[in-house]
Amino acid sequence: MTLYIIGLGLGDEKDITVKGLEAVKRCSKVFLEHYTSVLSSSVENLSKFYEKDIIIASRDMVEKDADNILEDAKDKDVAFLVVGDVFGATTHTDIFLRAKEKNIDVKVIHNASIINVVGATGLELYKFGKTTSIVFDDDGWLPDTPYKVIKMNKTNGLHTLCLLDIKTAETSKKDMLKGKDNPKDARFMTVKKACEILLKLEEKNKENLIDENLMVIGVARMGQETQKIIHASIKDFLESVYMGEPLHSLIIPGNLHFVEEEFLEQYEIKEKLKKEN
Repeated sequence: MTLYIIGLGLGDEKDITVKGLEAVKRCSKVFLEHYTSVLSSSVENLSKFYEKDIIIASRDMVEKDADNILEDAKDKDVAFLVVGDVFGATTHTDIFLRAKEKNIDVKVIHNASIINVVGATGLELYKFGKTTSIVFDDDGWLPDTPYKVIKMNKTNGLHTLCLLDIKTAETSKKDMLKGKDNPKDARFMTVKKACEILLKLEEKNKENLIDENLMVIGVARMGQETQKIIHASIKDFLESVYMGEPLHSLIIPGNLHFVEEEFLEQYEIKEKLKKEN
């Protein structure tokens, strides 16, 4: 029997590949990993389109009780659905390796991810350096990793893709320390919030890497009908640019080729959108 790890792409239920859909229809159980990213489609729409019941795989299920998923795959076909591409998170690599350790046949079916669709900005994909993540500065926690990665990439003339934090129904650290299981509402970092954090990191590191005039690229809902790409200064994102619903990502350009500059012109803001971000 087989564990199918299937990428769903970035849009809705119809972004699954033909090969992926055929695999889902063969499976006795279908799990959806639902915390490293989200689709614009509801679970109900997925279930209707795939003609299968969908079991939501929470962080706890995947990271602590993955053996329950793998046990099912020992004697029946099981699908593990992932938003974007299969190996976009180390969690998915882990479940792949654990299945192999149990001698479970694993088949991977790929799809689009944020890593490649950022080519829609006009930036050349092979000029992207190391990808980094910007996390919420909860409880004063402000890791320097994004700042260091941006600095390294800029030194080499490379672009930096910053993935923005997602908090989906997680218990706060304070409640965890008290032994309470009290999941908070989902939160998705905006480009505006990411810019605020970058300025805090500059204030902390003081290396003249980032300021309000730095031109960056905000992207939102990539791969969806409402996809948005804006090329503007950090100040513009803080004061006036509205990117709309999640998911958001932020790109810090490196050295731009004239073709990249020409392509980006279409994404420069023509007028300020006076809304709260």
